[in-house]
Amino acid sequence: MPANLNHIVLVDDNETTSFLNNRLLGRLAVADQISTFSRADEAFEQIWGGESSGINPTPDLVFVDLKMPGISGFEFLELYNALPQLVQDRTVMAVLTTSMHGADTARVAQYPNVEYLTKPLTEEKMQKLLEKRFQ
Repeated sequence: MPANLNHIVLVDDNETTSFLNNRLLGRLAVADQISTFSRADEAFEQIWGGESSGINPTPDLVFVDLKMPGISGFEFLELYNALPQLVQDRTVMAVLTTSMHGADTARVAQYPNVEYLTKPLTEEKMQKLLEKRFQ
């Protein structure tokens, strides 16, 4: 399944979820680098906060949970959506959440290029995402 992505970022305040997702992605060998953040504001600042703070390489894929302390996944999506289109085009954004609430799915659907996946992240879900967005 290797997609040979340079960098995947996981943004989730649940340490167990982040650990398991990190292990899955490592086992699948889909990216050279995986970064994990427990706060969306810190992740955003590290990825897109400015010339000197940007993490390298720019992530090919970011998974973000919706319900988190500090800024929520929705607020993270708003910040991402406000970035220049050229910046957005370099990174695929995917919501990874336990929520199957209709209001949440409808709200995420307002962002045309954001994927919506329900937890847990599995090899099958990852394969479908890679085929859809990176082929």
